[in-house]
Amino acid sequence: MSNEQYPKQKSQVEIEQEILAFWEKNKIFEQSISEHRAEKGSFVFYEGPPSANGMPGIHHVMARTIKDIFCRYKTQEGYQVLRKAGWDTHGLPIELQVEKQLGITKDDIGTAKISVAQYNQQCRDTVMKYTAEWETVTKAMGYWVDMKHPYVTYKNEYIESVWNLLKKLHDKDLLYKGYTIQPYSPKAGTGLSSHELNQPGCYKEVTDTTITAQFKVKRSEKSAFLFDNESEDVRILAWTTTPWTLPANCALAVGEKITYLKVKTYNPYTNEPISVILAKDRLEAHFPSKNAETSELTLESFKKGDKIIPYRIAGEYKGKELLEVRYEQLMPYVTNKELEKNAFRVIAGDFVTTADGTGVVHTASVFGADDFRVANQNGVPPVLVLDDEGNQVPLVN
Repeated sequence: MSNEQYPKQKSQVEIEQEILAFWEKNKIFEQSISEHRAEKGSFVFYEGPPSANGMPGIHHVMARTIKDIFCRYKTQEGYQVLRKAGWDTHGLPIELQVEKQLGITKDDIGTAKISVAQYNQQCRDTVMKYTAEWETVTKAMGYWVDMKHPYVTYKNEYIESVWNLLKKLHDKDLLYKGYTIQPYSPKAGTGLSSHELNQPGCYKEVTDTTITAQFKVKRSEKSAFLFDNESEDVRILAWTTTPWTLPANCALAVGEKITYLKVKTYNPYTNEPISVILAKDRLEAHFPSKNAETSELTLESFKKGDKIIPYRIAGEYKGKELLEVRYEQLMPYVTNKELEKNAFRVIAGDFVTTADGTGVVHTASVFGADDFRVANQNGVPPVLVLDDEGNQVPLVN
């Protein structure tokens, strides 16, 4: 039999095009969401909206494939699976894009250079720039979703629907006032989303100052095991890459299963005797083994001005044993009864590691999301600084 007698093998593209043409001609998608299917029940799917200001990529295809699995499965079960597309018209990246295109800054908006209405329209045009390309990819990948009637997050009907839902939540007493930690743009005067923080140019490598702070332990029943005598000065060491947050310190976080050491040595700044607490795995980073006490290098032989400061390991504990140990406020510029009662103590943190630092995390709940979470879990009140306008912020959650 000759090769001509065999049917020509179709390419993957040709097969896909035939399937898409069959779906379109026979209105397969429309039939799958027809009203007669509502007898079984509805399964409504609102797509988490992509952004049409950028071209679709393979990661969008992968994400949509996963979404489609659930919709098609529910369709096979007999449900009327209504699928609504949407467009996310997030603000700051679009604003920056428009400002770069027009060669303007935020200060130019509302002046002779560009009116607020012109600026808003330019943003609306830019945010929907690649709609056609998205529709082409959507069709080509066989993703079934209603793109003829999408929800658009900047349109009034969408905004009003969100307010309507918030009103219903309020009516059911499901809203409360509290604090949360959000990235903030002083220039724009607004909070920033995680998506906005991942825009090109948001991060750069910098060299910054780090600090190992000494937190003086208070004597109490909880901390008695850390003291050998009445005059001993015991400090907990905490390393931070954000020293400007130290005035807002409210707690110290340790890992419950991490092993910590008590080290007797001398304060390198005052040359006074001191005992410090840090993770065993971080000992070498702060106390070189060559400085460990020997018969020739003893704590008693140290003299003020000596370049080598000896040390001796005087105790070993699990992090769990350090919980609720209290310490003096590092910078006592603000205080109240709530802070005195529940702040400035050692708490457990599931994010604490010994990869760097001292194995103790300086916790400032008004600056870090992890700090905020663990402080709330342990009932530690925040030490708030002034807001961007210099006003005092409430000190209780």
